[in-house]
Amino acid sequence: MTLVKDNIRHKFMNNAEHRRAKFKKPNPELKMNKRVEIRSVWQQNLEYEFARVEAAIADYPFVSFDTEFPGTILECKARDPPAYQYQIMKGNVDAMNIIQLGLTLSDHYGNLPNLGTDCCYIWEFNFRDFDIERGDLHTADAIEFLKRHGIDFLQNKEKGICSSNFAGLMDRMVLCNKSRLTWVTFHGSYDFGYLMKILTRKDLPMDIGGFMEEVEKKFGKRVYDIKHLIKSFQGLHGGLEKVAHSLQVGRVAGKSHQAGSDSLLTLQTFMRLKDVHFGSFLKNKDYCSLSLNHFQGVLHGLELEAH
Repeated sequence: MTLVKDNIRHKFMNNAEHRRAKFKKPNPELKMNKRVEIRSVWQQNLEYEFARVEAAIADYPFVSFDTEFPGTILECKARDPPAYQYQIMKGNVDAMNIIQLGLTLSDHYGNLPNLGTDCCYIWEFNFRDFDIERGDLHTADAIEFLKRHGIDFLQNKEKGICSSNFAGLMDRMVLCNKSRLTWVTFHGSYDFGYLMKILTRKDLPMDIGGFMEEVEKKFGKRVYDIKHLIKSFQGLHGGLEKVAHSLQVGRVAGKSHQAGSDSLLTLQTFMRLKDVHFGSFLKNKDYCSLSLNHFQGVLHGLELEAH
């Protein structure tokens, strides 16, 4: 895999357009200059596609991700105390299995990696962990909803990624780049919950404090949840699609409620939110302005005890 990664990175770093892209001015309309291709990742192409991710991440250190999972068997309300919301999230994640994980990388202007080609790339990892025929826990409404949005559960079962294989690759990448990565989610407690479950191969910590300590230990301090960010601004509320629309950000690839497409929309929404409400990132830096840093390390619904 190292040889594959080195070859990809050599092509990437010597591409003239890539060198120019590093000095592009921020695009306030977040329009894609190239077609965006969603790379569908299965067990058979996992190592090759992850080599592409590792080749890109040195120059694209903003990581937006989204997960799809088979519903929630335990429920809570938005006004419930954070400690209770965490226990509900933990109960669901511990008991259930991930279906998809979408991954979008960008530089601090919102440019996506092109790896020396004529299009930009984002990734969608399809897992085999969930098996409805085995009787894995799920809600019927969630399964039908995901089917309508294009999830093929039989294909996931037959060709999907073993999460333990993904974990080894992801853990190494995160460890090698931890000090320089910025992580972005929308309503991200479940996203980080499922990712932590995959990486640690064990149940989530017993309380919010333990969970957020593990998140910081694994991913660093620069973790942002858009759902938490927008609480400071009138007129911004609702789900990802509604917030993106309010900020005049459109979906440019894929379908809603598929992890790759949603991870891209999350990234674009974050970049627009940053430009409109927080000002630009500092030049040639991988971190955010001080005002934005005030919101780091907090996930929506877990605010009071995590902050």
